[in-house]
Formats: sequence, structure tokens, C-alpha cells
Amino acid sequence: MNKQELIERMAGKTGLNKKDCGTALDGFLSAVTEALQTGEVVKLTGFGSFEVRHRAARTGRNPQTKETVEIPAQTIPVFKAGKGLKDSVAD
Repeated sequence: MNKQELIERMAGKTGLNKKDCGTALDGFLSAVTEALQTGEVVKLTGFGSFEVRHRAARTGRNPQTKETVEIPAQTIPVFKAGKGLKDSVAD
């Protein structure tokens, strides 16, 4: 599902028009992005949480040439699914 398909599905579930759903989705994404940039954790009870984690520098290996490569430290966004989401997706 891409962003446009998500907006259409939101519109169908909420009764709002697509433009309002698109604006709401853009606002949500912007708010989550800004929170993560400042180091905050965004928790949506029953759905999951978004947070930023720091990954240390490490040594990796190029699978084609087999030579070692230094992988620099990174700051990455992470989503952890909540119990409600896990339960609803489980078979």
C-alpha cells in the first residue's frame, strides 16, 4: 500500500474527504519526524512506538569481494509494534 492508497482507505473509514485525510496524514508524519529529530519517543498505545537508536560503528564484509569494510556509526529511526498490532496481525 502506498501513501495515496492509505489516504483513500482513511477517507473510506472516516467519512472525511481525501484532501482532509491527506492533510491529516502529512501532519502526523511531520509531527513524528520532528519528535524523532529532537530525540523524543512517540508511543501510540496498542499500535506501537517510534524512537531513534544509535548504532555503533562496526566492521562488515563486502559479499562480492570478501574484503572488510568499516561501517560508520549511524542514528536510525526504529518502529516497534505494540501488543494490539501484533495480536491483530497474528494468525
